Amino acid sequence: MARKKRYRRLIYCLLALDLLVMGYLGYRYLDRKIPQELHLVEGEEEKVERLFDSFWIKSEASIPASQGGSYTIQCSLFGVIPFKDVKVTTGSRENLWVSGEPVGLYMETQGVLIIDTGEIVGKDGTSYDPAKNIAQAGDYIVAFNDQRVTSKKELVEDIACCQGETATLSVIRHGEEIPICLEPVMGEDGCYKLGIWVRDNTQGIGTLTYVRENGDFGALGHGISDVDTGELLHIQDGALYQTEILGIQKGSKGSPGELSGIIRYQDSNRVGKISKNCSNGIYGSMDSDEKKRFQWQKLPVGYKQDLKLGDAQILFELDGKVEKFDVEITKIDMDHEDTNKSFVIKVTDPRLLSATGGIVQGMSGSPVIQDGKVVGAVTHVFVQDSSTGYGIFIETMLKQ
Repeated sequence: MARKKRYRRLIYCLLALDLLVMGYLGYRYLDRKIPQELHLVEGEEEKVERLFDSFWIKSEASIPASQGGSYTIQCSLFGVIPFKDVKVTTGSRENLWVSGEPVGLYMETQGVLIIDTGEIVGKDGTSYDPAKNIAQAGDYIVAFNDQRVTSKKELVEDIACCQGETATLSVIRHGEEIPICLEPVMGEDGCYKLGIWVRDNTQGIGTLTYVRENGDFGALGHGISDVDTGELLHIQDGALYQTEILGIQKGSKGSPGELSGIIRYQDSNRVGKISKNCSNGIYGSMDSDEKKRFQWQKLPVGYKQDLKLGDAQILFELDGKVEKFDVEITKIDMDHEDTNKSFVIKVTDPRLLSATGGIVQGMSGSPVIQDGKVVGAVTHVFVQDSSTGYGIFIETMLKQ
């Protein structure tokens, strides 16, 4: 009898656990289905109403928001349990000049980035590790003995001038500027060193997504992170350059492909100024003469509620010409925690699949077009399926 009771108790516990898991997954599904914010074009209210057309979700009367031209929709489960407030902003539909051309990126960091620490073999043949447990990968050196530091060259000169005396470095760590003290060690080559590996700039190739009428541009759809620390780079300056694509390494299962090209960092090839590197892309400005160097299409913006499962296109430069290639939107998350993974696209165009295998590194930023509107940009490729990748909503990029 006792054995039956224990068995029955186990069944009840497993059933309760199943219900909890199902409840959590259901909540997560609904949470991603309903966005926190929507942009609404006047006269298209029915597109918003469709989002709340659910047995589970009931929308209440709107509440005026603090900003002009916006209001709040209160959503609840079964019309009883408060679930989420959705801010709706109304306005006209913006038009963008969309690109799809690859560009060269050059960015200088805010200060000098520490990417690692390590041992130094001193003049006496002994190994030293002066920065261990003091400096950290991801620190940005912004001053050396109260003198501002903007480049690796300046840092090397400052270390040489201190002649082995303990130095105070001001570093930015997790957004806060703090002092650290390091004692330089004379290496085998007779030069003083701190036992740190540093970087003060980064380069790469990405795709230009759009330019607004005022010259502000957005590219990539995701930020640039340091290859060693994995952290988003804090930049103080940067530029876009025209680039020449020399070849395409085709993607395959487990091996993402890549665009390979050459960037000539001359002023004559400079086509824009980078002012911001954030999780949702690279942003900056270009003037009218710089804008003339690109192939453009002028398209209206498509918002979240415009996006739907099914056929779409991406703009991508192949053989020197920007063209539309067929893709399919297979999944949409209205409120994904990673905003540059808001929808999933699958390349279906035979020509693009033959040339690239689908989505390759360097294609990030390629505009996604559906029903004649620009709705987003390509951001990531699936490592195990190069024909498939993620995209970011264009309205998310425009908020930057």
